[in-house]
Amino acid sequence: MNMKKIEIESQNKKPIKKKNKNVLIYFGIIIFIIILVGGFSGIYFTKKLLREEFGGLNKLREELINSNQTNLNFDNYSIQKEDRMVIDMVKKNSPAVVSIVITKDIPKLDSFFKDPFFRQFYLGEPNTESETETQQIGSGTGFIVDSEGYIITNKHVVEDEEADYSVLLNDGEDYKAKVLAKDDFLDLAILKIEQKDLITVKLGDSDKLNIGQTVIAIGNSLGEFNNTVSKGIISGLKRQVEAGNSLGQTEILDEVIQTDAAINPGNSGGPLFNLNGEVIGINVAMAQSAENIGFTIPVNQVKDIYQSVKETGKIVRPYLGIRYIIINENIQKMNNLLVDHGALILKGNSQSDLAVIPGSPADKADLTEYDIILEIDGQEVNERNTLAKIIRKKKVGEEVRLKVLSEGSEKEVKVILEEADF
Repeated sequence: MNMKKIEIESQNKKPIKKKNKNVLIYFGIIIFIIILVGGFSGIYFTKKLLREEFGGLNKLREELINSNQTNLNFDNYSIQKEDRMVIDMVKKNSPAVVSIVITKDIPKLDSFFKDPFFRQFYLGEPNTESETETQQIGSGTGFIVDSEGYIITNKHVVEDEEADYSVLLNDGEDYKAKVLAKDDFLDLAILKIEQKDLITVKLGDSDKLNIGQTVIAIGNSLGEFNNTVSKGIISGLKRQVEAGNSLGQTEILDEVIQTDAAINPGNSGGPLFNLNGEVIGINVAMAQSAENIGFTIPVNQVKDIYQSVKETGKIVRPYLGIRYIIINENIQKMNNLLVDHGALILKGNSQSDLAVIPGSPADKADLTEYDIILEIDGQEVNERNTLAKIIRKKKVGEEVRLKVLSEGSEKEVKVILEEADF
């Protein structure tokens, strides 16, 4: 019985081994076919992809050649989209960026030696023909905003009343410029040259900026290199800085844009562009104690000023007629104030710097020193929403409602804004 069992088992093993062997053969054939088909498919699709890629490049080459853009280097086909935007933007807007040349009649050195006392120390022959000579004493940048010759720049570029100003266009043409108006609050000035059909820039919207956004500055760097281009990003928004000049004069610039695009001496008054080629700021200052920290006046602060000068010949702006400081938490603690925001009416350091200007709208509304303006037309006055910013958006003759904290009590005061005298 055992023998039979063994015999049956041995008979059953033979067909099982044969079946396994056939399965392996079939499996190997299938793998071979898959590899073969995959290889041919890979070669086919690779060739197709290469044909499409090179076909696209050849098509692009033909399009560029047909559009006369034959100066591109096809061997270095790695120019990024942003680079092309910058190149196109600079090419389009550079003709509208101008250099402002400042000249003045300066006494000649020899004229000092006409005095007998000085002449004894001078060995040369004094020049007696002329006592003065015209010399270039400075330079800046501006940009054309109207085809009839209106130009925006900084006030500090054209602040010398005795100097003459001329505008040098990108094509080398030179024109005498007239200073139409200067804004002491925003460091802005409007110039005009007698020329028409000029290329102009487009003004953007500085309220829609983002930190990290790419910007481009164009200007007359160092007064020597006109239309110098620098690229960077917006590093900060709504900065408040104290800017000074070589004469020791200082001013507070409110809500300016901070950028790391290089702004050098001579760039003052020049435009700061976004990638769409729109002016979003006017370059005004740089930090001397640091690298690549420059400041730009938002273009939205300029639009009304330009329009007012074009329409009336002067800057028309409403004013309240007070001196003040903006309250924050530190000022509140230091002075034991009841609030941590608002505009505290306060006189200046000298006797003439009155807290409330006599005859001003604030004076007519009986505002006094140490009053705190908390709100204007429901808008809270604070470091980010300053009194100057709110008033700047109002119109001459407009009535505004002030919430005022006076002697510990709140009251509402109505004021009719009047025209500031510039």
